[in-house]
Amino acid sequence: MGSCCNGHAARASRATNRPTPLRMLLVGMAAAALWTALYLGIAPLARMLTYQAAGLAAGSPAAAALEFFLYDTAKILLLLLLMVYVIGWLRAGLRVERVRDYLSGRRRLLGYALAAGFGAVTPFCSCSSIPLFLGFSTAGIPLGITLAFLITSPLINEIAVVLLWGLLGAKLTIIYVLAGLGAGMAGGWIMDRLHAERWLQPYLLETARRGMPQGAMSELSPRLTAYGRHCFALRETRDIFRRVWRWVILGVGLGAVLHGYVPEDWFARHLGAGQWWSVPAAVTVGIPLYTNVTGIVPVMESLLLKGLPVGTTLAFCMSSVGASLPEILMLRQVMRPPLLLLFLATLLVLFTLLGWLLNSMQLWLA
Repeated sequence: MGSCCNGHAARASRATNRPTPLRMLLVGMAAAALWTALYLGIAPLARMLTYQAAGLAAGSPAAAALEFFLYDTAKILLLLLLMVYVIGWLRAGLRVERVRDYLSGRRRLLGYALAAGFGAVTPFCSCSSIPLFLGFSTAGIPLGITLAFLITSPLINEIAVVLLWGLLGAKLTIIYVLAGLGAGMAGGWIMDRLHAERWLQPYLLETARRGMPQGAMSELSPRLTAYGRHCFALRETRDIFRRVWRWVILGVGLGAVLHGYVPEDWFARHLGAGQWWSVPAAVTVGIPLYTNVTGIVPVMESLLLKGLPVGTTLAFCMSSVGASLPEILMLRQVMRPPLLLLFLATLLVLFTLLGWLLNSMQLWLA
C-alpha cells in the first residue's frame, strides 16, 4: 500500500513540476531566437577566426580550408539539433504506421516524387541533408523515399537554379533540374527493389520498428501534451547527437582539406578529351570532394569554357555535390558497409549514364 501511495505521489510531483503551456511557449521562442542568432552568426564568426584571430592570408589554401571547416561544422551541428528535435516532436504525435502504409504499395512512386521535390526546395549540401535523413529513418519512412530526398537535396536549390539560368541558359538549367529529380527518384526505387533497408544500422531499424523509443509512452499523457512530445524529442536528439557529432567534425575536416587544397582546373586538364572513360572517371573523382550546388555553378561554367564536354561536366558536378567523403563518414553511422557501398555504386552508375547520354546529345545542347 505504501509503495502504491509513493507511486501516486511521484506522479503527482512530476505533474506539478511540469511547465505551463505559456512557459513552454516562451522558452521555445527564446530557444528559436537563440538558434537563429547562432546560425546567422556562423559565417562572420568563421571569417573573423580565420582572418583576424588566426591571421591567415585571404585566398590561401589554409584560409579556405579553415573557414570552410569552421562554417560547415557549426552549420551542420546546429541543423542536426534542430531537425532531429523537430521531427522527433512531430513524430511523437504521429501514427507512424499510417505514414508507412500511405507511402507503401501503389503510393510509393508518389513518395519518391514528393521526397525528391522536397529535396529540391531544401537548401542543404550533402552533409547538411543527413539530419533530415536521420529523422525520416527513425520515423519509419521507407528507405527508398528517404534516399530520394538525400540524393536530390544537395543537387538542386532555388539559388542554384537562378545562377544556372543566368550563366548557362534555360536549356541546361532545365536538363540539370530534371536530371537531379530523376536521379533521386531512380536511386530511391533501386534501393527499395533491393530491400536495402536491411543494411541500416541496428539502432535505426529498432527505433523505426518500435515507432518511438522504449518508455516514451510513459512520458506522454493520453492526449499527447506538448511537454510529453518535448521529452520524447529531447531524448531522441540527445541520443542521435551523441552518436554522430564526432563523425561530423571528422568528415567536415576532411572536406575542408579537399576544398582548400584541390585545384579546380585539374579536372579540365585531365578529363577534357571526351573519351568514353572520362565520364565514369569524372564521377569517381568528383564523389570524394565536398562542395555545394551554389558553389559548383561557377565551376561548371569554367569547365565548359575550358572545353570539358557538357555530359562530363554535369556528371562531375553532380557527383561532387551529391556525395562526398565527409558525407560517407557520417552515413557510416547510419548505414552498414553493404548499404553504403550500394548507395555509392548507385550514384556512380546514375551519374555516369547521365553523362554519357548528355555527351551523345552535345550538338543538340550547343
